[in-house]
Amino acid sequence: MSTQILTVSSKGQISLPVSIRKLLSIDTGDKLVAYTSGDVIMLKTLKLPSAEEFEASLDEAQKWAKSVGYNENDVNDIVKSVRKKKRV
Repeated sequence: MSTQILTVSSKGQISLPVSIRKLLSIDTGDKLVAYTSGDVIMLKTLKLPSAEEFEASLDEAQKWAKSVGYNENDVNDIVKSVRKKKRV
């Protein structure tokens, strides 16, 4: 594990050292997701799928939904029920 000390700017920004960016193949414009737990901050690279990969995943999900008998209305009802649980 690599350890580096970073400084927070007046705007709340940090810069990732070149060595870390190279090690993790992080390029300009790449996305990171930040997780927190207590006083710990963890950054993880977020690799978005290509349009082709997304379409393949969507096709797979639609085939699965059809195989278990779900239709579009079922999906809408499931989303609504999950959103209600999160509000409570």
